[in-house]
Amino acid sequence: MEQELRLNEFKALYKTWKTNIPYLDHLLLGVLVFIENVLINNRVKVELDEAIEEWEDTLPPPPPPIYTETPSATSTRLPEMRLRAPWVVGTDDTVEGR
Repeated sequence: MEQELRLNEFKALYKTWKTNIPYLDHLLLGVLVFIENVLINNRVKVELDEAIEEWEDTLPPPPPPIYTETPSATSTRLPEMRLRAPWVVGTDDTVEGR
């Protein structure tokens, strides 16, 4: 795989620092490619984190959960308490097939 520089700033640095000694030029190119990859990955991570944070700020707050309390069929002293998410459709809290 051939190493190539992608950013113009790094291409200019390589042209400026090039020594016409093949092994030094190859070492310089490898170092610049590594630094460039780290820089690009860092920029992408920061931009994505900022975009996600901005997007999360625009979301409406979630609705509160629904608590229900009904008399228990098995115990006379303790009521049966249920917690249900508000986006669940239906009034029956039991799931069929269980």
